[in-house]
Amino acid sequence: MTLKQTFWSTVLLTVASAGALAYAQVALPSQVLLSDYALVSGGLLPVLVGMLALAGACLSLAYGLAASDPARTAATRVLLLAGAAGLMMSAIFPTDPGTSQVGSLSGEIHRWSAAVVFTSLPVAGWTLARGRGGAPRWNAVRAMAMASGVSLAVYLAAHPASFTSPLIGGAAYYGLLERAVVLAEMGLLVAMALAVATGRPAVRTAHDPASTDTNAITGPLTGHPERPGEQERLAA
Repeated sequence: MTLKQTFWSTVLLTVASAGALAYAQVALPSQVLLSDYALVSGGLLPVLVGMLALAGACLSLAYGLAASDPARTAATRVLLLAGAAGLMMSAIFPTDPGTSQVGSLSGEIHRWSAAVVFTSLPVAGWTLARGRGGAPRWNAVRAMAMASGVSLAVYLAAHPASFTSPLIGGAAYYGLLERAVVLAEMGLLVAMALAVATGRPAVRTAHDPASTDTNAITGPLTGHPERPGEQERLAA
């Protein structure tokens, strides 16, 4: 695949993940959290597809970044790989049914894996856009990273396991906030992929050892020393 195909596969996998989770939301009995759909009849498949497709989107984006800008995107790629691993672990180890209390090893692994996903992706977006200037595509990545971070902070404050939840009545709407976090992070992945895919390739300079412009380094290969004023005459 070309680099642009790699980045577009990130977009398509993210859309597939959103579609699978939307199907669970619409076709199955209502659940508080998205991962709870895996515990009802007919819900395991869409939840697995949603999580694994989103993991594939993270891996695809990390691969594209490694091929296009390996030196500058190392931290972003590590965070994307952590997010993909968290999603796969969340798919393998289902959550516990019922309340916010975790009562099994599987539920504990699922909870911490989800925590890795929710925290790693906003930071990945921010590190990718850091120092990239004010182009609209990078502003979009920054905005989505901030939206993901803010929605995550509000979700954690509203979660019944948090001591702040009773103060703000979080038990009534923390499931809605979880969906907001998931949608924001899906949007962030799409924004990251599009920002890199639509960017211009780096311009090589005469000091770049990988440059193929031999004239910029050695002068014209004419077989004789360059005469004074020859460059100006050739450029005219």
